[in-house]
Amino acid sequence: MAQQERAVRTRNALIESAAELFTKDGFDVVSLSTISTRAGVSNGALHFHFASKAALASAVWEAAAQRLRRITLEGRARSEAAATAGGAGVAGSGGSLQLLVDTTHALLRGLRHDVILRAGFDLSESPVPVAAGADLRRRWQTWVEGVLAEAAREGALARDVSPQDAAHAVVAATVGFGALGSRNAQWLSQSMLTRFWALLLPRLATGAALKGLVASGRREGTAGVDGVPPPFRATARSGA
Repeated sequence: MAQQERAVRTRNALIESAAELFTKDGFDVVSLSTISTRAGVSNGALHFHFASKAALASAVWEAAAQRLRRITLEGRARSEAAATAGGAGVAGSGGSLQLLVDTTHALLRGLRHDVILRAGFDLSESPVPVAAGADLRRRWQTWVEGVLAEAAREGALARDVSPQDAAHAVVAATVGFGALGSRNAQWLSQSMLTRFWALLLPRLATGAALKGLVASGRREGTAGVDGVPPPFRATARSGA
């Protein structure tokens, strides 16, 4: 059992070290010996777990994909819990649009603090021979498109807004913030994303839907009076 635990710790250390170095220096530049040194393990131990740098990159991507899936699943669970607790159904809790806002905030928090998640997105644009279909950005886009399609069915999108066009805007912004955040963490801040949503939501949502939306996202412990988050205000952009 102790040997198995050591093997798991070694593998995780290699994945995290690889993610840090891929993000910092790029996949093509980083050598396996640099990764093993960073992880504090021998080259033999690295090759025991990973046959090549491509195999290690694939493991980094898989770990990042699990993190993205957890972010979206937890966002969905919180949204459903809020709808149940509020007793007003999905629409009364802000519906799918609020789910989208909340999950984008969770994603940027993850990109700010989790180097493996950042590396997974970076590898999606790199000519790395990762597993087929290993494109984290495409997975994120598919999820965003699905949530906006739900918002359209709820009647929350403005009549002249298409879910696909809205998804393109949201994905471009969030992925762009992630890329810029590698140089300047301010791009990954809550205030930056809140200003984006304060600008977009009045164009995206119907007037009725807009009243219940929180551009800064709903997080546990940040609710307003009686546990209800403060409603969206168009003036949220002011002084942000």
